Amino acid sequence: MTSYLMVMRALPVAVLRLLLLLLLREAGEHDYDASYRLSTHYDFIIVGGGSAGCVLASRLSEIAGWKILLLEAGDTPPPESYVPGYHQMVLLSNADWNYYTTPQKNSFLGYVDHRSPYPRGRVIGGTSVLNSMFYVRGNRRDYDNWEALGNPGWGYKDVLPYFKKLEDYRGRVTKKTASLHGYGGPLTVENKRWKTKLLGGFLKAGKQLGYDIIDPSSPDQLGFFEVELTTRNGIRWSTAEAYIKPSVFRPNLDVVLNAQVTQILFDDDKRAVGVRFLHQKQLKSVYAIKEVVLSAGAIGSPQLLMLSGVGPADHLHQHGIPVVANVPGVGKNLNDHPFVTGLSWTVKNGSTFQVLDTTSPELLRQFIHHREGALTLAVSSEAYAWPVTGSGEPLWPELQIAFTPLTLGSDFGLVTPYILGFKKDLYQQYFHGLGGREGFSIGPFVTRPKSRGSVTLNSANPLDAPLIDTNYFDHPEDIAAMIRGLKFSLKLASMPALKEDFDAVFHDRVLPGCEHEVLYSDKYWECYSKVLAGTLYHPCGTCKMGPDSDTYSVLDEQLRVRHVAGLRVIDASIMPVVTTGNINAPTIMIAEKASDMIKLYWDAPITF
Repeated sequence: MTSYLMVMRALPVAVLRLLLLLLLREAGEHDYDASYRLSTHYDFIIVGGGSAGCVLASRLSEIAGWKILLLEAGDTPPPESYVPGYHQMVLLSNADWNYYTTPQKNSFLGYVDHRSPYPRGRVIGGTSVLNSMFYVRGNRRDYDNWEALGNPGWGYKDVLPYFKKLEDYRGRVTKKTASLHGYGGPLTVENKRWKTKLLGGFLKAGKQLGYDIIDPSSPDQLGFFEVELTTRNGIRWSTAEAYIKPSVFRPNLDVVLNAQVTQILFDDDKRAVGVRFLHQKQLKSVYAIKEVVLSAGAIGSPQLLMLSGVGPADHLHQHGIPVVANVPGVGKNLNDHPFVTGLSWTVKNGSTFQVLDTTSPELLRQFIHHREGALTLAVSSEAYAWPVTGSGEPLWPELQIAFTPLTLGSDFGLVTPYILGFKKDLYQQYFHGLGGREGFSIGPFVTRPKSRGSVTLNSANPLDAPLIDTNYFDHPEDIAAMIRGLKFSLKLASMPALKEDFDAVFHDRVLPGCEHEVLYSDKYWECYSKVLAGTLYHPCGTCKMGPDSDTYSVLDEQLRVRHVAGLRVIDASIMPVVTTGNINAPTIMIAEKASDMIKLYWDAPITF
């Protein structure tokens, strides 16, 4: 890690600690931790205080007669995580599990050791503390497809009420779009509070291609849109803020931080009866009267199931783990969105901003005093598009196009290659000349990839990171879709709204490693994709729900683990297929819906 990155992290922290005391004092600070009153028995034990686990803890603790324990392996969110413009400082920090993928053969070829950092939140609030805060529900066909795959009750008509329930929507609405949203829920969703001039150019270019500007919660999605953020008054609004902070004072909810669960405990009837966890350098055990719920995420949940003897029997035998239940699908079906970054254009000065400007006193002043300015926006995409690019259903887009009002070369390589994991020499060769220059990037990601990866154990040691194989571009249709996306991105940037209004000039340097291909041919773009494709950090599907007839389904439609009792998984891992877009909002919806499933199962009242 460069000294610059360390300085970037260290310098703002002291300022931000004071800043957050001022900005958040109306909400009240809280360390969340209730380990001093830890009991031996709870009605429900929730493993993982992330995007799903925080929702579950809050909703289940609404039943006064139930006693709830939430165990989170991480600590409280670091101060810099509340400032959207500093979100990259949280990556590769103590709030991150600091996972890496396994070396890949069809992707990450421009990355060190052909593997990529794979950030996951190890903090109360989970990855909602690390992410770029984009609020995207997905396409109505995603959920109708889940139902068609054998999951009754998961169609669009069933999930839409829960999206509305979770929302405190504060964005712009029209008579046509107002009914799409929910109001007064825990999770605040806002329009951006600051925009670059380039944003208007991107949206105008979409119109020049014949697309409408749409509400991103439109069930059909087709069109261009400005991102909406899970922020409140310009500050990150994670599930820790939205769900746990208002609930943590309930006497029936205990939250224990820095508690890494190492094993699910089963009785002789294969019923989950508790968990074992590491806390304050001691192994402790707690017991569940009703259920254990895994909400450790698409990486953590399958890992913990396998460590506890639930998973593919041959894999468990390989690591000497006694088999409680042979569930072959655990860890299989890893879905993620491959994303190609790197396509860059320079523009005339005054069009956007420089990433290094985020340390400027003026931007800090704007944020501290007014909660305005560039620091209210993650150093990431400013807008997206769902275009028509391939065959099939045009209202179920195969691609999402990201517009970023800067280039990967703008910081001179001081931070970007380390955060993303690029090879230093490739970065310097390809992005040379972009340092300090204003510009933008356009990059596609495949929304419904056909390739599937896996999460497997590295060892039987619960403190060892699992093996994450994304397996991008294993299916040829994924690379074909990505090539269509790259061509669309080039066409989009050639529209007068960008090329003429902002003097956009393509950074036409040949990508190292692809010199042998005819420039801008399909083979060149295939090579380009395999060298620069990265992750958008949308892993899911590794404990998928499905019917009995599906050998690799881990859960039934009530999210109960097959072949055992008293155990559910509720997080992004339950998705049979990834949604068309960013997955944090769908994960929160899943937890909202699952909370009601649990209440109904145990004859507790539900409310909307």
